[in-house]
Amino acid sequence: MRIENSFIPVRGVGETTERRLWENGVTHWEEFDGSVVGDTLADRIETFIDEGWEHLERGDVSTFAEALPAASRWRLYENVREETAFLDIETTGLSADRNDVTTVSIHRGDETKTFIQGRDLTARRLEAELEESALLVTFNGQRFDVPFLETCYDLDVTVPHVDLMYPCKKVGLDGGLKAIERELGIGRDMPDLSGRDAVRLWHEYESGDDAALERLVEYNRADTENMKPLLETVAGRLHESVFETACRDA
Repeated sequence: MRIENSFIPVRGVGETTERRLWENGVTHWEEFDGSVVGDTLADRIETFIDEGWEHLERGDVSTFAEALPAASRWRLYENVREETAFLDIETTGLSADRNDVTTVSIHRGDETKTFIQGRDLTARRLEAELEESALLVTFNGQRFDVPFLETCYDLDVTVPHVDLMYPCKKVGLDGGLKAIERELGIGRDMPDLSGRDAVRLWHEYESGDDAALERLVEYNRADTENMKPLLETVAGRLHESVFETACRDA
């Protein structure tokens, strides 16, 4: 599903009205002719479509992200798939005021980069990576990863953000990232570790164990790389239940 299939970013259009449009054959912006809704709402939709094309030509999905509910921002992905950054951080604890970020991994396209405290993990590097991204994807990053980075590195993260925890809940997938991975059969090449293990590995590295850092980085990178198939699976399920079902009823 693409942004061009969506109408709920328009003020006054909820899921019921959007589904009515789809069921009446208006499944894409190009098909909208104003006949399914009232004149005032039709004018709003037409304005939204005109401005929407301009945003998409620039590769900018921020306006749509601001208008979409958190659980519906998965709709942005297909438009900016190659410019999507999957991000995960490891820290020494749960408080951004008292603890530190140890590693940050970003998976975009076919490449994963990991930045390490004391080496190349800086505000400038993070800003550069975010500026290259049209969409940010995390798991529970709205409450944890993003505010942690903003506090520790004095960043203002404005990249449109999909927190996978919310669309996962919409398709009945509850629990943490690794539990959901197991439920969907998304594998890892390394034994399962936890956030507590990540803290331990960092302290072991600080004590001189370079192998512990390698293990920590591998763990951090796996989180970002596995978010991509997770998003694609969840987006596929939501596309089927939200969009395809309505189109079949048309």
